Amino acid sequence: MAGASSGTGSGNSPGSDSASPFFFVFRQTKFWVFSGLRDFLENPKERFLGAGKEAGRTFCDELLISTFGVLVFFLILLIGPPLPPPPPLPSQFRSIDTGSRLDIVADRLGLWFEYAPLIPSLIQEGFTPPSIEEVTGLSGVEQNRLVVAAKVRDSLIQSQTDPDVVAAFDMGGAELLYEIRLLSAAQRSAAAKFIVRNKFDAKGAQDLARAMKDFPRRRGDNGWEKFEYKLPGDCLSFMYYRQSREHRNPSEQRTSALEQALSVAETEKAKGVILEELEGKGGEGDGKEGEVQGGIRVPVVRMKMGEVAEASSVVVLPVCRAEEREREILEAPWGCKSQGEFGVVVAEKGWARWVVLPGWELVLGMSGGVVVAFPDARVLPWKVNRWYKEEAILVVADRGRKEVVEDEGFHMVAVDADADSGYGLKVERGWRLKEMGVGESLGTVVLVVRPPREEIEDQLSDEDWE
Repeated sequence: MAGASSGTGSGNSPGSDSASPFFFVFRQTKFWVFSGLRDFLENPKERFLGAGKEAGRTFCDELLISTFGVLVFFLILLIGPPLPPPPPLPSQFRSIDTGSRLDIVADRLGLWFEYAPLIPSLIQEGFTPPSIEEVTGLSGVEQNRLVVAAKVRDSLIQSQTDPDVVAAFDMGGAELLYEIRLLSAAQRSAAAKFIVRNKFDAKGAQDLARAMKDFPRRRGDNGWEKFEYKLPGDCLSFMYYRQSREHRNPSEQRTSALEQALSVAETEKAKGVILEELEGKGGEGDGKEGEVQGGIRVPVVRMKMGEVAEASSVVVLPVCRAEEREREILEAPWGCKSQGEFGVVVAEKGWARWVVLPGWELVLGMSGGVVVAFPDARVLPWKVNRWYKEEAILVVADRGRKEVVEDEGFHMVAVDADADSGYGLKVERGWRLKEMGVGESLGTVVLVVRPPREEIEDQLSDEDWE
């Protein structure tokens, strides 16, 4: 993939497809195949019943050539064209022998992006990453990072990024540039400027790249429209803003995430919505998605693709069906734990349905957590909701907190299936349950999880990939 674009050219240049011997043979083979078959189909009698041995010999020769051509044709389709050569070496290294190239890499002579192209040339000569590591001390991971980062640096130069920004990565910048490898050419340039301006380390660059890739997939999330997609700072700010909603309100973790979001936000709209959250004004009666009656909200989180795989810790919870009313909630296992050297998850009893969630603070703090799967969100007491009929949700409840204490709390309760929802379970406000004389619920609702989306609206074009 790294060299996918290096073999292309334009017109009749020496490296172009039209001048390649491979494609000459390819065209010639097609000519033999189709001309021979066409001649045979147009004149079958003459080809089979031609006068004399000479005609028969000519026919056999042409048939043999056509058969050979068919075999070559399908072989070409099977194996594909040859891979392009590796990127050309910088001029100062072209006359140097293999031993000297190894010495340059081993001694790190020059800047990192100057000797990085030597690694592909060594592999082309028969070396492997382990053998290069044995001689130079560069691990396979470090070799890959250098090669990829050098290509990212080249793309910054080609996209006419400010030379001062590019120069900022000359000393030890491979680790930073490697993190933005999956961004488009335009995104890389913007990300590089933001990294330099904010003096990010590798972790900061990684978070920025993930935030920029993830932002388009979050369309429809609360507050998304207040952040600007083309600005790296707003993308990163939205990631912190979203993470703040995964913590209890109020809490130090939530405030810290919002302060991080405010520190990197670039537009006034983004800063405004974050300040509202910090000042406790967010969600009070402005009728936006994700709000509940009275301005008190259940945290709503949309999962993203691969989020569980990237999480440092996870939680495994039993899943109940809403149609089964309270029966499954009462019967579901109360806990599971990991055992042994491999961390094998063991539950106190068997259960048919489970879900793995990232180790969010709200989820980790539960005792007797359970998840109820609903086909849609009509069971939630939203004030205004544009998506409640469009997608399924998971409601996470803590069975260890059944008592109805807070008027503004939310609880899972069993109800008679009605025409509106058709389910035997529902989420109710604490004050409403108190009015009905209900002092205990099936559990306190701590989180609502929306499914990941599979939109590819931010798909990169071929020329944006390295």
